[in-house]
Amino acid sequence: MFQAFDVSTTALVAQRARLDTIAGNVANANSTRNEAGEAEPFRRRFVQFAAADMGFAGDGSAQAGARTATGVQFEVKTDETTPLRAVHAPGHPDAGPDGMLMLPNVDLTSEFVNAVEAARAYEANVTAVELSKQLAEQSLRILG
Repeated sequence: MFQAFDVSTTALVAQRARLDTIAGNVANANSTRNEAGEAEPFRRRFVQFAAADMGFAGDGSAQAGARTATGVQFEVKTDETTPLRAVHAPGHPDAGPDGMLMLPNVDLTSEFVNAVEAARAYEANVTAVELSKQLAEQSLRILG
């Protein structure tokens, strides 16, 4: 029964990391310098999810054939495939000799859609935790 809580909890943490990453992308949508102050445009980041093996179910023993609980693990990656945006801004201090300024590869529309999707997934996992909690309470009431 506690496996449901573990799975939902790891999913909540992963979705929160996704929302944090999206917020960072939006905040740096026009950043032309890195954290060291060097002229290097920000690169969009994204969260990649994968199923996580959380060990053996039940009493924790490593019996053959025991079911394993799964959860969500995530990794924050940098988008190196999407090209940077180039705009003509000859007066900008970070513009090249040709007057072209390289801006981050962040598309605000896509980030907004991703944020809505992550918020909905977060809400779905909160609902799953609440249902698991109700199920546990009902089970204890029947037993007790």
